[in-house]
Amino acid sequence: MTTQPDHGHELIPRPEPTPDAVRVALARIAPHRLGEMEQHKEQALATALQDGKIGHLQHWLAYWQAQVEIERRPDLHSRYQAALVSVHNTGSSDDPEFRAAMTELRAVEAEARQAVSA
Repeated sequence: MTTQPDHGHELIPRPEPTPDAVRVALARIAPHRLGEMEQHKEQALATALQDGKIGHLQHWLAYWQAQVEIERRPDLHSRYQAALVSVHNTGSSDDPEFRAAMTELRAVEAEARQAVSA
């Protein structure tokens, strides 16, 4: 586990940037997402083998590092969940509330990516 800036209460420390550490962290804070992670890994691996490029696996790990960051930090998780609710409660993608919620989702994801890449 690595040290990181103080963002208030965190459910668990930030895991090391390895597939096993990220998987263990996800199992501790969001075990219901392990199947999603595994399916995404299988897709990334198949694409990497087909293309002969490791970048697909690097993207998979970076994506799940950010997802764990969102799950382990209540500040990010609550913002993310509120934005998801707003997205699902709007009638169309033309709705200003939909666009605002999508902007918030992207902002939370960007903050999580930045936090794990620092």
